[in-house]
Parts: sequence; C-alpha cells; structure tokens
Amino acid sequence: MNSNKTIRIGTRDSELALWQAHTVQKKLNDLGYKTEIIAVKSQGDIILDKPLYELGITGIFTKTLDIAMLNGQVDIAVHSMKDVPTALPIGIVQAAVLERANTLDILVYKGNLDFLEGNGTIPTTIGTGSLRRQAMWLNKFPNHMVVDLRGNVNTRMQKLNESDWSGAVFAAAGLERINLKPTDFINLDWMIPAPAQGAMLVVAMGNDDFTLDAVSQLNDVETEICTYIERQFLKTLEGGCTAPIGALARYCELEDTFHFKGALLSIDGKQKLEIEKTVDVAEWKKLGFNCAQEILDNGGAELMKTIKVSLKK
Repeated sequence: MNSNKTIRIGTRDSELALWQAHTVQKKLNDLGYKTEIIAVKSQGDIILDKPLYELGITGIFTKTLDIAMLNGQVDIAVHSMKDVPTALPIGIVQAAVLERANTLDILVYKGNLDFLEGNGTIPTTIGTGSLRRQAMWLNKFPNHMVVDLRGNVNTRMQKLNESDWSGAVFAAAGLERINLKPTDFINLDWMIPAPAQGAMLVVAMGNDDFTLDAVSQLNDVETEICTYIERQFLKTLEGGCTAPIGALARYCELEDTFHFKGALLSIDGKQKLEIEKTVDVAEWKKLGFNCAQEILDNGGAELMKTIKVSLKK
C-alpha cells in the first residue's frame, strides 16, 4: 500500500452529508488508510426557491462534488445513493455501495393522526419536496394537499415545526443517521421508497487504482445488487430522477431469490402502475429492466410522455 497517499473525501456540508463522509473515513482509517475530509458547498442546498426538478439538473446534489473530483481536488465522494443520477459523469465510477440502512419513508406528524382516518377525508396539508412521495401520498389520500418542502433534513424539520401542516414525509435513514428522528412518526410501509433509498454510494475516479482498491473493501454485495436492480428499473423508465418512481429489491436468503416491487405514478397521483416479481437469484441482471419494460408496455410509455410534458411547463 502506498502509505503516503491521503485519500481526500469530498462531501457536502450538511450534517447528514458530513455524517456519511465521517462514516466512510472511519472505515478507511480502520483499514489503515490515511484520509482527509473536504467539505464543498452544493447548489442543491442553496437554491431553495425552485423545486429540484425545475432546476433541470438530475444530479443537483452531486454536481459540485463531481466537478471537484474531475478537477482533482478530492479523491472520493460519498452520496445518498438515491440522489445520484443513474449515469455517472465520464471518468467517475461507482467504487462501493455500503450496507443498506432503513429503506422506509416515514411521516413525522404534529398533534394527532386523526387526519389519516377514513382514507383521509379530512382535508389537511403534508410537506414533501419529492415528486414520488407527493404522488404516492395523493394516490392514497386524494383529499389532502401536498406542499413543497426542500432543504437538508435539519432545515425541513425546522420548516415543519414552524408550519401549520399536519406532517411531512422523510426518509427514515437520514433522520436515524443524525439522531433527528422524533417520537411522533409512523412508518409508511405502503409507500414504495426511491430507488436505492437508505444506501450510501462512494464514487472515485476510474483511473485511480489505489483509491479504488481501498474503497472496494467497503462494498456490500447484496446492497450493490439490490440497488443495481432498482436503478436499472428507474433508468429504463425515464433515465433521470424526476418522475414519481418507486422501487425496492430484496434478497431472500431462504429461497435464494430476489423480490422486486416497483411503481410509476402520474404527478397528481391519480394514475398508478405497479409491478411485483420474484425471480431466481441467477436472473437478477435483467430484473429491473424487465419490470420497467412491462410497465412501459402497459400504459407506462404514455404516462412518461405526459409527465415529461407537464414538467416542462
């Protein structure tokens, strides 16, 4: 090992991003590598007056670090994998996927949960900045109103507390990682998570053998395969991260199978195309693709066209 090389870890400066970077740093240090953390400000956290999808950049949260890496300022970057576009910039490669945390979405609520009774007949307001969460919420509770909520998890939690909303939807993993999960929450086990939700991705330069060798030791194969299936489903449907798409793949050790559940929804949540499939472990490579193809052939292609048109407005 070239013991003189210090692996520079690029990260966004939000609390969650720093937690992720420190987690990777500790794992590399435990393996005997020298590391240094470099915090880079991201536009995604700064431009908060426009919804993410309107910024026209799929990799809004990764762009700044991509540039820093291509410029040689950092050696690796750590991301929430669900924020990473399915196509990485030229020269940058997936170096490791860490063992997955909680995949669930949760509802953080204020007061009581009466607003969920009778399929949500009581009009109420819920906050989320995600098209997927918005569509899935409206699909289940058409009488509710969903308002845009952006910023890092700390900012969003603060906005919720200062608002008159009944609650807001968060990824459980993000709140758990920085001990921000309140007591007033419920698991939304009916909501299919974003592709790769709960997983952390480390990227590096494709020509940096030393760093790739170091980071590859952090890879969790099961998580790598499950997120591959989910992201292949996403990529086949739309090739970006803007449409309301949910996907979750799980490995079942007992049967040696992969189970997949995916959905594509209209933005208003009125239309929902779902698929569920279990295949033998040997068939994982095309599972995401085949499931997406089935959705596209059964109304998905038309729905994707409608979504693309409505997002251009």
